[in-house]
Amino acid sequence: MSAFLCRRLIQAIIVMVSVAFIAFLLFQYVGDPVLFLLGQDATPEQIRQLREDLGLDQPFFVQFWHFLVNAVQGEFGLSLRQGAKVSRLLGERFPATFELALVAALLALVIGIPMGVYAALRRGSFLSQVFMTVSLLGVSLPTFLIGILLILVFSVWLGWLPSFGRGETVDFGWWSSGLFTVDGWLHMLLPAMTLAIFQLTLIMRLVRAEMLEVLRTDYIKFARARGLTDRTIYFGHALKNTLVPVMTITGLQLGGLIAFAIITETVFQWPGMGLLFIQAVTFADVPVMAAYLCLIALIFVVINLVVDMLYAAVDPRLRVAKATGH
Repeated sequence: MSAFLCRRLIQAIIVMVSVAFIAFLLFQYVGDPVLFLLGQDATPEQIRQLREDLGLDQPFFVQFWHFLVNAVQGEFGLSLRQGAKVSRLLGERFPATFELALVAALLALVIGIPMGVYAALRRGSFLSQVFMTVSLLGVSLPTFLIGILLILVFSVWLGWLPSFGRGETVDFGWWSSGLFTVDGWLHMLLPAMTLAIFQLTLIMRLVRAEMLEVLRTDYIKFARARGLTDRTIYFGHALKNTLVPVMTITGLQLGGLIAFAIITETVFQWPGMGLLFIQAVTFADVPVMAAYLCLIALIFVVINLVVDMLYAAVDPRLRVAKATGH
């Protein structure tokens, strides 16, 4: 396990440095932040002075090295647009994005897995066909369109749920949470459902396909021959082995929910990191954009590591392979 963790740590460092380099390289072409800050009427002297103050007059690799050194210390420099520490800006926005992604992931799992199991065990039923049809719609419709439709139905026509913002929050130190207030949950439902629909349909179809594959294996036939009940076979044997690929997809999708919540946060004006990233792109705020992508890369690396470690808890074959050295 120690050797495994060391290998993954080295891989994580390589991934993080590569992401930071690519981000810094690409963001050199998104626009000149000095012009955004000073406007078109700025004099050459003002532009030169601001470039020196921000360190933008230095070579690319010098800027990149300063960024890496500060990032290791948890500092990503100053936002060129807001003049505040990037770490503070991300810290203020991260709780909103994390809670939105967490609620969306839980919705996708709690609803998607039972739907997938039912669709596999009752393939010819009417409800199973309805589930498969709905899953096609969920996969096909773009996220922004789903969000707009939900706003139209539940906010405009019915007036049940708010259509923008995060609502009332409770502060726990630097962490602000909307999960402990009724108003926070009301504001959470629509964006969480919007973000969860695609993941839900993906998990449902994956569980159905894996469940059908597992039910055709020899050990399931042997379990039937032993006289085990359908309940024991389906939920004690088949479902447990179905969860291994589901764990992989779910782990990656959780990182994807955090990374790609940009559209949902924009539609619902959710004050998370995605909205901050969009604003940073608009004003060519390179430190914020680079820090955001590095944070997302770190989240993916950590999630993949956790998923790999959970495999052994779900699949006994992996424990046997480790014990025998294979």
